[in-house]
Amino acid sequence: MADLTADQIEEGQELAPLAYDVSATTVILGALATRDWRPMHHDRDFAINRNGTRDIFMNTPNLAAWFERYVTDWTGSRGRLGRMKFRMKDSIFPGEQMVFNGSIEKVETDDVGCTWAHLNVTVSVGERLCTSCAVRVAVPNDADDNPWRRKGDDWKP
Repeated sequence: MADLTADQIEEGQELAPLAYDVSATTVILGALATRDWRPMHHDRDFAINRNGTRDIFMNTPNLAAWFERYVTDWTGSRGRLGRMKFRMKDSIFPGEQMVFNGSIEKVETDDVGCTWAHLNVTVSVGERLCTSCAVRVAVPNDADDNPWRRKGDDWKP
């Protein structure tokens, strides 16, 4: 996919959904990659019998990485996350299909010329909303712009 530029985005625009079948491996590798050794993310017996959940479940940093992937898959390599805030409402378990959806709430250009897309992103399993996320991502103004080159006073996430 080519890098997105500011002229290709507008308020109200929907991002393409991303569906992913979650396996135990998805959950466990995400926990290991983030050095989260808590057993509810890798030990099924502990999760069920000690925590009272129905299975192991995805941890917070793993979910954050999935949100980042969803947004940067959309923007391309020059999109640069400024802020991301999410609220977990329910767990995601192996055997479920998580589906990411997003829309552009607002597009603005700051006083140093950086274009920002404010996104509303959700991840659901079926009809169950699991997490909502607000994202502020810098998008190149044109083919010659690159938000990753912005430093110091020119970068105001």
